Amino acid sequence: MRSHPRMAALVALLAALVLVAAACSSDDSGDDNDDGSSETTEEAAAGGSLVGVFGVDAGECADAGVTSGSYFRMVQSGGTLEAGPFIDNADSTCGDTTWTALSPGTDGGLMTGDYQPQPDPAFDDAGNGLAAAIIEPPVFFAVGFALATNPVDPQTETDTPAPELSADDSGVLSGDLSAAGVDWNGQSFNQGAPKPDGSTSDGTTAPLGTYDADTGAYTLEWTSTIVGGAFDGFTGVWHLEGTFAAN
Repeated sequence: MRSHPRMAALVALLAALVLVAAACSSDDSGDDNDDGSSETTEEAAAGGSLVGVFGVDAGECADAGVTSGSYFRMVQSGGTLEAGPFIDNADSTCGDTTWTALSPGTDGGLMTGDYQPQPDPAFDDAGNGLAAAIIEPPVFFAVGFALATNPVDPQTETDTPAPELSADDSGVLSGDLSAAGVDWNGQSFNQGAPKPDGSTSDGTTAPLGTYDADTGAYTLEWTSTIVGGAFDGFTGVWHLEGTFAAN
């Protein structure tokens, strides 16, 4: 059967319209935002390397341990991260004194991409740690303990990289906090993860947490076993949570 000339022309016109619509649809998928910039991809929104301040939400507790916010605990030598036993801090404000609530310091939290080092001097005459940028030094057995990040670890005298944290596409937070250390009672203890030599053995576990790219909300945990000093073999358990603010 011979096709009618008008029918053939109509078919050709419809085919052309389909091609034009498909091309427009493809262009629309890359629409710019109101400011003219392209929409971020899912991978970019997930965070990648996060440089800024991980704000510390203050820990809240009453009759039990910390129920929200940031805290510190310490596993006694020979114990386990899962079952403890955890050391009691007589100066804890919690009903369960194995929990020590943390509050934000003068910088509001933990900085990545740069250091928040201990001051000089690092201690007052009573042995209280004076570093107060990351957290306000809580009282631990009548002495303030201070958290800092140093380019040279005071205990091991080892060079350490600036704190680094990244989020993958699923919002899993990880990185390197080997520069972290605590000053207490005139002594400095590395509390980094990994350790300055790169190890994560003997109770030291690498930083791990969650990150919400839409809100900046995060949680972060790491553990670090103390080597030497009054708490040799004890393991610090750190939990920070709050909101990340990029530089």
